[in-house]
Amino acid sequence: MMPTRYSVNGESSSKYHRLKKDKDGFIDLQFERPPPKIPKKAIALAVVLFTVGSTLIIIGALLLTGYISAEYSDRTWPLLIIGSLMFIPGAYHVRIAYYAFKGYDGYSYDDIPEFD
Repeated sequence: MMPTRYSVNGESSSKYHRLKKDKDGFIDLQFERPPPKIPKKAIALAVVLFTVGSTLIIIGALLLTGYISAEYSDRTWPLLIIGSLMFIPGAYHVRIAYYAFKGYDGYSYDDIPEFD
């Protein structure tokens, strides 16, 4: 015998109730935004990139200007290039996270890529 959706006595075992409809057929809950999920790992990575990139750029600039001994001058351009490559995305994402935290229009945590 095939199982049916009704029990033996003919009544459904599940209790259903009709949703309250508005004039246009929509309910208010579907238009509410869920609370924003903060991508903590991505923000932490952005802060690390920003800090290390800034440090490397400062050290490279000190090497370039001669405030640090000339025997390390062969490391000037690699430090400046690597520092720039780390600073640019770090500063960009830290700025987005700060503006989203402050609640500025057009900025949200959804703009920051999330790591799973």
